[in-house]
Amino acid sequence: MTRSTFFLFSEIDMGLSSAVMTSKLDPRDVPIKAAATVMAVRNVDGGGVEVFMLQRTGRAAFGAGMYVFPGGRVDDVDGATELEPYCSGMTDAEASAQMGLKAGGLAFWVAAVRECFEEAGILIALRRDGSAPAVDDEARHAVHDGTLSMLELCQQNDLLLDLTSTEYVDHWVTPAGEQRRFDTRFFVTRAPQDQDGVHDDKETVDSLWVRPTVALEMAEAGELQVMPPTVANLKWLAQYTTADGALAAAAARTQVAPILPKLRFDAEGAITGISLPTDDDYDLIALDDPHYASLDWVE
Repeated sequence: MTRSTFFLFSEIDMGLSSAVMTSKLDPRDVPIKAAATVMAVRNVDGGGVEVFMLQRTGRAAFGAGMYVFPGGRVDDVDGATELEPYCSGMTDAEASAQMGLKAGGLAFWVAAVRECFEEAGILIALRRDGSAPAVDDEARHAVHDGTLSMLELCQQNDLLLDLTSTEYVDHWVTPAGEQRRFDTRFFVTRAPQDQDGVHDDKETVDSLWVRPTVALEMAEAGELQVMPPTVANLKWLAQYTTADGALAAAAARTQVAPILPKLRFDAEGAITGISLPTDDDYDLIALDDPHYASLDWVE
């Protein structure tokens, strides 16, 4: 059975595909990688909020052409203990407690800030004196290509990552049966007033500030291609008329349960969609379904 591309789930930067081959792999053996995604929001004149979205290049190996929030894998350097003193408003102990982890939770916040800077050019940080950072595109690209770490960026520019305006809001895990799987934590942050954001013209080819309700209408009309976690978080964000309201609601969420969709198959074994925990058939779908063993992975 040919691997379906129906459910391109992740918001994550996976680079560009250079070769195609097929192989067999038990879906339960696919490693689940930590990731972070962030909704940068701002108030709109006249009321309401806008959120920043990016369109991934059509050549991307994962999520090609999709409109997403800035996001990516949590890198080892995001969890460097040396970074904690450069994080304002959050300690690793506090971040880990929010996520139900023994340690390492702060790395998700750092990854969210880093990815927002890399992909959107929006830096959620302040100078130690409270003034806005003065960091150019050269630094952005250096962070993106790994020649400059977030620790070095903070040290060189006397910065603190401003985690006081970044809240943990949602948690999705890519379903078993997908070739790449991620344990993705979603955040919402207030975009600084003097930073408009822009795509990088490499991995992303378009960007826009859009009201959540408008984005959902565009998605329904086929004008924006979005993935299920994106839809769910746009619906959540659409409830709020101010950035402060969204951040307060996120901060009030004391427990964020992970959402683990499952793949649906038809009688011939083709993937037809996903089932969410709220769907009637969710508990009826088992990972030992023989259709999983028939999947051909495209690499």
